[in-house]
Amino acid sequence: MTQQQIQQADPSLGSHYIGGIGDWLRYHAWCRPEAEALIYNNDRVTYGELDRRVNLAADMLARKGVTKGSRVCLLMLNSTAFLETFFACAKLGAIAVPLNFRLNSKELEFIINDAEASVIVYHARFLPLLEPIRDKTTLQHAITVDGEGMQGAEGDPDYRESLAAADATDRNVLVGQDDPLMMMYTSGTTGKPKGAVLTHASPTWVAINTQMSPLALNTSDTTLTVAPLFHIGGLAIHTLPTLYCGGRIVLQAQFEPGVLLDTLEKERVTTLFLLPAMWLMVSQQPNIDNYDLSSLRVLLSGGAPCPITVIEFFQKRGFRFLEGFGMTETCASACFLDNDNAVRKNGSVGKPLIHVQMRIVDENDNDVAPGETGELVLRGPSMFREYWNRPDATAEEWRNGWFHSGDLARQDNEGFYYIVDRKKDMLISGGENVYPTEVEQVLYRHPKIRDVAVIGVPDEKWGEVPMALVVPEEGDEPALEEIQSYCSEHLARFKVPRHLTVLEELPRTATGKVLKRELRKQYQ
Repeated sequence: MTQQQIQQADPSLGSHYIGGIGDWLRYHAWCRPEAEALIYNNDRVTYGELDRRVNLAADMLARKGVTKGSRVCLLMLNSTAFLETFFACAKLGAIAVPLNFRLNSKELEFIINDAEASVIVYHARFLPLLEPIRDKTTLQHAITVDGEGMQGAEGDPDYRESLAAADATDRNVLVGQDDPLMMMYTSGTTGKPKGAVLTHASPTWVAINTQMSPLALNTSDTTLTVAPLFHIGGLAIHTLPTLYCGGRIVLQAQFEPGVLLDTLEKERVTTLFLLPAMWLMVSQQPNIDNYDLSSLRVLLSGGAPCPITVIEFFQKRGFRFLEGFGMTETCASACFLDNDNAVRKNGSVGKPLIHVQMRIVDENDNDVAPGETGELVLRGPSMFREYWNRPDATAEEWRNGWFHSGDLARQDNEGFYYIVDRKKDMLISGGENVYPTEVEQVLYRHPKIRDVAVIGVPDEKWGEVPMALVVPEEGDEPALEEIQSYCSEHLARFKVPRHLTVLEELPRTATGKVLKRELRKQYQ
């Protein structure tokens, strides 16, 4: 909104007022309307057109009763429709609730009802997920995005047809930085998911932090987004900051390494964020060196620790490879490990971004000394505001002005932070703390291991001992004795796995995190 519109809407607001993220599109549509904003399949959308489509989507939602504070669910693939709907919610002051389409119907039912959502926009291919639970939820309206020869439920209006009948006039709802923007549900690896409420300030400050980091973006950047937009990493790490800066987004709905490489070359992509498992699959493409990837200036991994062998693979080819650390509650970004230290400080998550503060504390919230392990606590303007309708959980994790992450961490003498493990993942063997992440980082370097997770299992003598669950390299299965011998060269004896289980794959969440809860349930 312009300053004149703001003053007309609320004369008490002065020059200090900062609007919501809908203003990003208004600005770029005004300054550079012909610049490309989004590319999805054959759909190439300029900033002028994107702003117009978002206004149409906002009118479409408003006609379904969506107003400031309403919750709107997005059960969608990466697509222009996803971002159009997301920004339409932002312009209306509504709260977008992206849904993980890899969940089952009962899990989605819980989230929809917990959010008390009234409207859902869904891709037709997900109708089998929605149909069994629809009448059991708070949903009053559903809008379907048809595609791939699939259609939504009879009676659900079509998204594109609805846009064609809508009004493109900007509704100019007064939305500020403190208004809620989205509700991202935590992955639920330790229990029922909670809705973390992120305000318009959250991605705004992530974008500002990005500009003061090695990931700094500008209008000439092209970001490829293939990590799912329902995940805070796919949405907030590169996608929203690129739109903040007026750059270009290339969207892909599914991850296929060969298609990804083709697109990187064709669209001259400059920045790319992938999960570690994705980077691993890209590195294993036999013809990767045949592609012209010279436009790529920043490769970023996040969501889980990236094996050092993968980092070395890309660095040897001249790429700048960075690792990031964050969580839903930090709007994805908290700190980065830069390219120069990616190998030297392997295992570290780097140092916090300029407007993020981090400490490591004991059980009484006192700072621990460098090298000692404690709980990581954070604060900053990008942080989430609260858990939706969970004042108990909010009060438990927001204490003394700091968010208590539940991550065990340490800081070395150079100021680099290391996430040792989750509190719940740590095991105690013979009175000694064993952090599975530390053991996993060693095992990732074993030539016969492609993927690995370490959990604690009961032991009569020691209480608990480590078990390694590994996915071997094809046709090269390691023996327990090999693993123990290898680990003994790098780890104390009590950290060496006592048991080995070979799996075809590890169970993971949609964000790439290993579901250790499921592994413990099965193997403990």
